[in-house]
Amino acid sequence: MFRRSFMLSSLATAGGVFPGAASAVPSPPPAAWTYDSYLAAMKACDRPTTLTRDQWTATLARKKGALATIHSVLFHHFGAADPEVMRAFAEVPREFYHYDFAARSAFSQVAYEEVSKPWRIGFGSALSDYRGQAYMTQLCQPKADSVALEVGTGSGFQISVLSRIVKKAYSIEIVEPLGKEVGRIFRPLGYDNVQTRIGDGFFGWPEESDGFDLIMVTCAAQYVPPPLLQQLKPGGRLVIPMGQPFKREQFLYLFTKDADGKVHSRKDVGVYFVPMTGKMLAGGDKKQPPSQ
Repeated sequence: MFRRSFMLSSLATAGGVFPGAASAVPSPPPAAWTYDSYLAAMKACDRPTTLTRDQWTATLARKKGALATIHSVLFHHFGAADPEVMRAFAEVPREFYHYDFAARSAFSQVAYEEVSKPWRIGFGSALSDYRGQAYMTQLCQPKADSVALEVGTGSGFQISVLSRIVKKAYSIEIVEPLGKEVGRIFRPLGYDNVQTRIGDGFFGWPEESDGFDLIMVTCAAQYVPPPLLQQLKPGGRLVIPMGQPFKREQFLYLFTKDADGKVHSRKDVGVYFVPMTGKMLAGGDKKQPPSQ
């Protein structure tokens, strides 16, 4: 069972493109990212790959279609696709993150599948589907001066996308062997504004004393961890899936904090994640924040 699989139940637009969507999609890949730089980055992380140059070319040829699908999903749900979100998804090479850390095996050639889905990456974790990741990214409203926190590093793809938009990006992974391996992948890509750690995301990252403009949780919680709300800045946004473990009755919730520090919540789309572990399962402080 995936520890972190994700499906937006209301995203019925997989593979579909709304009229005019493709014209607004950047053409991948970025000029600096080549087959040779892919091999160099994989080598720097001590990650074997059998991807040939021909397979690379065929894989990258499908990226524009995946970006068009992302644009369509964002247009459908938000009325417009944030250009910075689109730029980040165009810039981050998803094929680099299609890697099974436990099996030490790359599967880059399926990075831009027409109908996106979660993929196993070992240690009970998964790389979430790109439609859902794009939706959550735009829901968080990242900005160039934002400081972002992700609970659940997984493959590292989601925090990489956020790092291309925000000033500073932090991510916490509770599974130690996965956290050790994924912590090595950012520097070879030049993503030097990403910090990761191994730990329980329930407690957030209290050392960032000024708090966070956005917090994204990528596992289902039964309630909101109080430390995360405490670390959310006034004007900040916290996106978290909530519901019972391994049940389909889960929803994304958006929590915001106003200038006076009052917390507001809104129920969003239906999702499916596997549970948040650590203190959440052990039973933490279940007092809920005030909301309206």
